[in-house]
Amino acid sequence: MTSAEPADLLIAGGGPAGTEAALAAAGLGLKTVLVEGDQLGGTCLNRGCIPTKLFLGATQATDELAAQSRLKLAEGQIRISLAALQTRKDRLVSGIRSALNASLAKAGVRVIAGRLGAMAPGLAHVETPDGPLAVPFAKCILATGSRPAVYPTMAPDGRAVLDSTGILALTEVPESLIIVGAGAIGLEFSDIFHRLGARIILLEGADRIAPAEEPDVGKVLSQALTRKGCVLRAGVRVKSLGTVDEHAVLTLDTGEDIHAEKALVAVGRFPNSDIPGLADCGVRFLGDGPNRAWIDVDDHLLAAPGIYAVGDVNGRTLLAHAASHQAAYAARHAAGKTASPYDPGAIPGCIYGSPETVRVGRMPRELTALGLTPEISEAQLAANPMAQAHAASLGFVRVVWLEGRVAGITAVGHGVASMGTLATVIVNQAWDRDMAEHTVFPHPGLDESLRAALLAGKRKS
Repeated sequence: MTSAEPADLLIAGGGPAGTEAALAAAGLGLKTVLVEGDQLGGTCLNRGCIPTKLFLGATQATDELAAQSRLKLAEGQIRISLAALQTRKDRLVSGIRSALNASLAKAGVRVIAGRLGAMAPGLAHVETPDGPLAVPFAKCILATGSRPAVYPTMAPDGRAVLDSTGILALTEVPESLIIVGAGAIGLEFSDIFHRLGARIILLEGADRIAPAEEPDVGKVLSQALTRKGCVLRAGVRVKSLGTVDEHAVLTLDTGEDIHAEKALVAVGRFPNSDIPGLADCGVRFLGDGPNRAWIDVDDHLLAAPGIYAVGDVNGRTLLAHAASHQAAYAARHAAGKTASPYDPGAIPGCIYGSPETVRVGRMPRELTALGLTPEISEAQLAANPMAQAHAASLGFVRVVWLEGRVAGITAVGHGVASMGTLATVIVNQAWDRDMAEHTVFPHPGLDESLRAALLAGKRKS
């Protein structure tokens, strides 16, 4: 086995967390090595956030035209070439990846193309195309991410049953598409493929779609999807899903069969933590088995002495921006630039499409469970001129209050994800009513509905 030069900091994983950590660490003077077995950028760039947002952006005009046509203000049809969109996606992703490679090289980060095969205290065994490589390190950041969850009864087969990676590679639009899972991934793909012309059947095991969001948010999403003609089924259990005669056949536990040309399994994520030797390094896991083995970390994101775990693999918040924030902190802590516990404040989460959602801070159910008495105030998007201009007046903005201070904000409707940064600032600064009254919001704008919700009368949740 060949040995590499020792690294001050070894980073396993080249997604948003790994690259953020590498750039931060190199900037702080650490001799940094990044190990990536696939392509730089991780799931987010290659198979997740970036491709899906490109697809949503490229297809948005179809929803805009449909909304205006309902008011008899426009008519016509937009046809989008999925094959051309795939070419555009590949070029965009490749360009971003090249820029990322250049940034790492300029910063002095050594990138090793290889898979982290095993860990020992102070030593990483990397499987590279040229053979095994031993990389000694002083400290390590595990940023290995997560993968689409797979269950034996509905495992993607690459034929008619796909995961999020497979569906992003389609060059022809299926006539019909079953989507199992109505969380953020399932909802965004339902929007994309409905716009492209597929008939959508969206299934969710919980009693409502978008189960992680507030119930009223889920109701608005359900209303919007039903208006579009999507079939929604919540509270159902899947017995099996497979390919029969090159079509997807899903069987519910009731015995009912549902047929479609393709199916997408979007039922969550599993951690990429099955790395031999981690336990011997002192790393502990939060769940049983490789599919639930999220890495346990302390208040400094340490999984063991000198070993950090950041991003999806620690299971705290499965969002790229949360992963990047954790990674930057871990790099600073590893370089001795901070000793304070990690505290990210409120972290915004969004679902994109039409309509969109945003949620940041604590929601009433969480506060009530703690024995607290939250209040809420809200504003309807029907009163917002920008929402009306886009013929998209469905939705609301809601503010959660605790003892006269903002504890959380959630919204659903046209373009509300753009409120995410301002909403996060408001929650982190714990605004009161006076702060809202003395802040000028641009007119006309969607943010006016946020201001209206801040100034509206409060009621118990």
